[in-house]
Amino acid sequence: MAELDLNNVDNMYFDVLREIGNIGAGNAATSLAQMLQTKVDMMVPRVALINFNEIGDTIGGDEQIMAGIYLLVQGDIQGSIMFLLQEESAHTLVSRLMGMPCEDKHSFNEMELSALKEIGNIITGAYLNSLSALTNLTITESIPDLKVDMAGAILSVPAIEFGMVGDKLLMIQTSFTDDTEINGFFILVPDLPSYGKLLRALGVMQ
Repeated sequence: MAELDLNNVDNMYFDVLREIGNIGAGNAATSLAQMLQTKVDMMVPRVALINFNEIGDTIGGDEQIMAGIYLLVQGDIQGSIMFLLQEESAHTLVSRLMGMPCEDKHSFNEMELSALKEIGNIITGAYLNSLSALTNLTITESIPDLKVDMAGAILSVPAIEFGMVGDKLLMIQTSFTDDTEINGFFILVPDLPSYGKLLRALGVMQ
């Protein structure tokens, strides 16, 4: 059985990882549209396999305020998934879901935080469900953890878990739009054996 080296992923493997990102984000957009009861278009401008220490720069800097929803991935694959939203996009989503403007554009009250956690849970669940359907693997997720803070602070919390499962992560930058652009980032970090399971389930690795 071939061993997978994430430092030398060839174009075929990377194309499959990119397609996983596209399909997962597309299903997340569908769930978001159902949640908001409006048409939502989705663009995936970037899919990248990057080192953990490159995330901050990739998403626009460690000091920007973001909302991060973090879950453990369990079942046939092991690892973590995080959905990051820029602060303005998080307020937009919460406002749309609740049908009222946010009380404060620089903070979230308890009800808004609960709504934001539910949004993140549904979006990441849709992503993982599409991955499960593509691979016929059983994939479940933990209860979501939510934090609103500077990106660097959010990413420092799961850094130990990320380091335990691997040094490479699959990042999908996604824009959802109806009449407002909503910018988000999916960060999927399977452990190394799980990358192999995913690629073997998709028929691109022996």
